[in-house]
Amino acid sequence: MVLQRLLDFDPNYRDNFQGNDIQGMGVYTEGSDEKIGTVNDILVDDEGHFRYLVVDLGFWIFGKQVLLPVGRSRIDYNTNRAYAIGMTREQAEDLPEFDEGRMLDYDYEERVRGVYRNPKYSNTSVGTGVGTSPNYSRDNYTYDKEPSLYGLNEQNHQTLKLYEERLIANKIRQKTGEVAIGKHVESETARVSVPVEREHVVIERVTPENAGRTVPASEATFREGEVARLEIHEETADVRKEAFVREEVRVSKVVEQDTVEAQKTIRREELDVNSPNLPIEER
Repeated sequence: MVLQRLLDFDPNYRDNFQGNDIQGMGVYTEGSDEKIGTVNDILVDDEGHFRYLVVDLGFWIFGKQVLLPVGRSRIDYNTNRAYAIGMTREQAEDLPEFDEGRMLDYDYEERVRGVYRNPKYSNTSVGTGVGTSPNYSRDNYTYDKEPSLYGLNEQNHQTLKLYEERLIANKIRQKTGEVAIGKHVESETARVSVPVEREHVVIERVTPENAGRTVPASEATFREGEVARLEIHEETADVRKEAFVREEVRVSKVVEQDTVEAQKTIRREELDVNSPNLPIEER
């Protein structure tokens, strides 16, 4: 039976306790509700079963650590406390000191168990019976032989779970339609006015003011075939088509938010305590 620290056995053990951690809990006596120390560690067997709480008895005996069998404890997560059932200061003084470097062998555990079995602690004696010798040995001992030390008994470790229903609101996204946006070509006849110019020749015969004047022979040169040339131009309309961007169309979606009210009947369990004329304290 090899024991090891809970953290070494399962580094993620807190996930199994919904984030609760036994380590660091204050340890109190039952009845007097006196704080005696703190849970420093938990020792488990090779199957992960809780066997001991390592308790630092700093409030009773400074610097002393002892082993508290899990069957002699009660964990209260509501108050974040661990209770040592029936523990007395005299018993704590008689328990062998626990050293983290110690080898936890059968002989050491028997010393621990011997204190819890001792008949002089009449209110805490457990095991095979007050004043009797255990009927097991090193070779055949198992923890289940002493459920009062290592069992999670119903009296001190029972848990009653109260359930309630809650409304869980989710959203379902579904398609309600589709908008198709495209384009098509429309044709029309466009007209444009273009002013054009056309040249023509005007021949005008006029009588000079000095008509009849005698000119010198050197001036009056008679040359046959003399020609005057004028270029005549005409404009025509040159109309072509060019494409350009007329406008842009931007397509986007806008999300509108709304609140939808839903109503359902939910159930919740409440605790009923039937204890006529008995003192009950709720914490």
